[in-house]
Amino acid sequence: MTTPNARAADGLAWVLTPLLELPGVRHAVIATGDGLVEGSSPELGRASAERVAAMTATLHAAARAFTTSFTEEEAPGLQQTVVESKEGFAIVVPAGQNTSLALFAEPEAQLGNIAYQMQVQVAALARAMAAPARHPDAAATP
Repeated sequence: MTTPNARAADGLAWVLTPLLELPGVRHAVIATGDGLVEGSSPELGRASAERVAAMTATLHAAARAFTTSFTEEEAPGLQQTVVESKEGFAIVVPAGQNTSLALFAEPEAQLGNIAYQMQVQVAALARAMAAPARHPDAAATP
């Protein structure tokens, strides 16, 4: 099996590679809360990735509003949103401040394994985003 590489605007697409290697996973996108693409699977065209990112923001906002309507919690702690269709599953999980991870998997995919791996990658992304920026060694500059 070939390892798919993900493309990214900000170098965050490395988060997608382990997910894209899972059986049944077709595509994945890292999206900002306002619907911009931060990274996407290579087989997903740019226009499709942009639509997915926009819909991810919309779906996540709708899920928060939907949960608030039932619970009266103004800021419900969403853990994941799943849309099931005969074509497969769309899964969205929060991935840090103003970021979401969206994935599409085939109907026979193992959702438990995929959900677990999404959380592992979200944790890795959070650690990477929290790490301080590297600065060149002052002694190495001429």
